[in-house]
Amino acid sequence: MRIVITIIGEDRVGIVAKVSTVLAEHNVNILDINQNIMNGFFNMVMIADMGGASIALKEFQQVLKAEGTSLGVEIKVQHEDIFKIMHRI
Repeated sequence: MRIVITIIGEDRVGIVAKVSTVLAEHNVNILDINQNIMNGFFNMVMIADMGGASIALKEFQQVLKAEGTSLGVEIKVQHEDIFKIMHRI
């Protein structure tokens, strides 16, 4: 199952490192990353594969939400299909 992870917030050292560490700890594979920083505002979208994950999606959403809180950013995790439906024009 592919997921979309969005991270938004004030830029600071360690955001990418902390999030990618959490993914690796749960055997979630990063497939693609798009990141930019504008006027100190951090924005990143990751596509990842949970096919070999050691955690269920719902629990993983909670883990990354908590990690985002500790980093001072907002992290959302959605199933790829839900993300596509929500962002259709």
